Amino acid sequence: MNSTVVLTLILLFLMLGAGMVSGMWGFAMGHAALKGVTQPDVRPGNKLAGSKQGATGNNGVALLHEEDILASVKAERTGKKASKADKNKAEAMTSNQSSTEKKNDEQSSPETSATTEPGFPLKSQNQGVTMQVLRARQQGGSLLLNVSLKNQGASPVRFLYSFLNVTDDQGHTLSTTTDGLPEELPATGQEVSGTVSIPTAMLEDAKKLSLKLTDYPEQKLQLQISDIPITNKR
Repeated sequence: MNSTVVLTLILLFLMLGAGMVSGMWGFAMGHAALKGVTQPDVRPGNKLAGSKQGATGNNGVALLHEEDILASVKAERTGKKASKADKNKAEAMTSNQSSTEKKNDEQSSPETSATTEPGFPLKSQNQGVTMQVLRARQQGGSLLLNVSLKNQGASPVRFLYSFLNVTDDQGHTLSTTTDGLPEELPATGQEVSGTVSIPTAMLEDAKKLSLKLTDYPEQKLQLQISDIPITNKR
């Protein structure tokens, strides 16, 4: 019995000794592994000081002054506005130049000048109302008559263009459509222009046209133009 107690005590001391030796050895190894490692400084004052030192150091980023930033932004915005203004001015000049050239071309073009076509204008006048055929021209599949109306009478005149009668020199009545001519012509003496369109397929061998127009509904006004030459006929 005594030998058992002695053996147990011996084993207990051996275990305690082994534990102590293992603990000391582990502590020594851990201490060697953490050698040179320091705890980070988390104090706010030291952080600000470190940041300031880094900003002014050779490897730091230089801070810009507020005045420099504002001046740079202002200069950039001013340059953009000036560039945009110059661009708009250039576009306006180009547009005006194109409009002027187009107007000059239209004025000099034989297709738009009534004076280049012989026999025009043709005129009819009745009761202070004047009707003129300024020119005749081909466009697409139609013959277009440029017609103007002017009322120098005492009262307005109404027209219904279904009463417009167009015939050729063969005696055929032609189908027509009108564009721009007024339903009521005021007594202002101002000239109003429009077009009368006739399909060229209906003209056949015709060389001249006659045009008649009366007022509506009285039909007392009689405007008639004869011997309108058909130009550029294909």
